[in-house]
Amino acid sequence: MTSPADVPSVPSTSLSGLYDSHMHTPLCGHAEGHPREYAQAALDAGLSGITFTDHIPMPAWYDAPWRMRLDQLDEYVGMVREAQAEFAGRLEVGLGLEADFHPGTERFVEEVLALHDWDYVIGSVHYLGAWGFDNPEFVDEYDRRDLGQLYRHYYALVEGAARCGLFDALGHLDLPKKFGHRDPDSAAALRVLDTVAALGLSLDYNTAGERKPVGEAYPAPDLLAAAAARGIGFVLGSDAHRPSEVGASFGAAAERVRAAGGRIVRYSGRVRHG
Repeated sequence: MTSPADVPSVPSTSLSGLYDSHMHTPLCGHAEGHPREYAQAALDAGLSGITFTDHIPMPAWYDAPWRMRLDQLDEYVGMVREAQAEFAGRLEVGLGLEADFHPGTERFVEEVLALHDWDYVIGSVHYLGAWGFDNPEFVDEYDRRDLGQLYRHYYALVEGAARCGLFDALGHLDLPKKFGHRDPDSAAALRVLDTVAALGLSLDYNTAGERKPVGEAYPAPDLLAAAAARGIGFVLGSDAHRPSEVGASFGAAAERVRAAGGRIVRYSGRVRHG
């Protein structure tokens, strides 16, 4: 007979079976912590696996301070491979990228993706023209924009990302709400979901929004429900930029996805599981 001291403590919401498939490394210039620290944090949290998805190198003129350079790509791959070896048999560690969709750069992105064997590639839109709309340094630009037009422009780009054929999932679907500027009309977002469903892509269910001024995961509950109704899969991601954020709010996130009738999926070797 075991005594209470012999029984391991189990969190009220187990994260076993869940994977955090959106996280960064210091090579992007705005994150901290070695990949092994992220892996250890995931192991400590009870996750079954993680996939690193640092910001893809882009042409030198594009967003240079916020991503690794092309000449750092091999270093990134090497750091993740080291973590894979160190945690083998204890934690699945995948190699991925968060790639940007910016019209005109598709060939460059395609060339980068051909350099290594990736497990998972997220396609994200971070810029409307020259404006990095999710950068807090430039948040005052929202005051000069018509929100309806802004979101129509944004979702046209997101649909382009879905149709370009380079990505497995779309990142943080309703990202422009980050600072509290919500979409006044969901029609464009719903058209994107129709495209995502038709193409068999997935969505990044990203808990980072809960740590931002909007205080809500991406996508919002109404878009979560609409995506689930279309049979779209959700890839859980914390968008961690430090080890303490790995698996953030994942118990509640998994419950929300399942309550909406959605299915949680993950990727390895660019193949969807779940």
